[in-house]
Amino acid sequence: MGNVYNFSADRLFVALERGEPAPGMLLVSAPDIQNEDYTRSVILVVEHNEAITLGVNLTRRSEIAVFNVLPDWISAVAKPQALYIGGPMNQQAVVGLGMARQGVDIAATPFLKRLAPRLVHINLQAQPEEVAEAVDGMRLFAGYCEWAPGQLDEEIEAGDWYVVPALPGDVIMPGRADLWSDVMRRQPMPLPLFSTYPAHVEDN
Repeated sequence: MGNVYNFSADRLFVALERGEPAPGMLLVSAPDIQNEDYTRSVILVVEHNEAITLGVNLTRRSEIAVFNVLPDWISAVAKPQALYIGGPMNQQAVVGLGMARQGVDIAATPFLKRLAPRLVHINLQAQPEEVAEAVDGMRLFAGYCEWAPGQLDEEIEAGDWYVVPALPGDVIMPGRADLWSDVMRRQPMPLPLFSTYPAHVEDN
């Protein structure tokens, strides 16, 4: 039965109409994605052009407290105040993402770059106190995901990813939340049916 479920999921993701990758869009991994590093992943696209696609995985919380590595940012970081692993590339680099406060003029705030309504990429050269006043919360991600020209398109065509708009709260979901299931649940049918798909099918 598990093999039939996997096969059906793969065919479903290939057949579904999907959005185009762009900054502010999410890449939601297929239930049966072959690359186990991306099982139940939700990746926010930060940059997408002809040369490269960069994204940050929103689902991988580390055991490292922000206080232990970047204590100046504690006032701005949402709970749980842990460093997240944004992807396998350049994990010495830290990416800041957040949800702007209501009424903040993102275009007039030099350290914020709009990705979607209230969803921002944060320039970490800014003062943490300034950022804390401009956002309702943020996360810090070590590393990022990267695709070469054409690579992501091939993976989407193969049914590995479903492309959907992000909500600003996606970047600061509570630690107890299952973001992959939540994003699946808010999509048109039949995707909500897969929101309960287990992480390890062989255990069911």
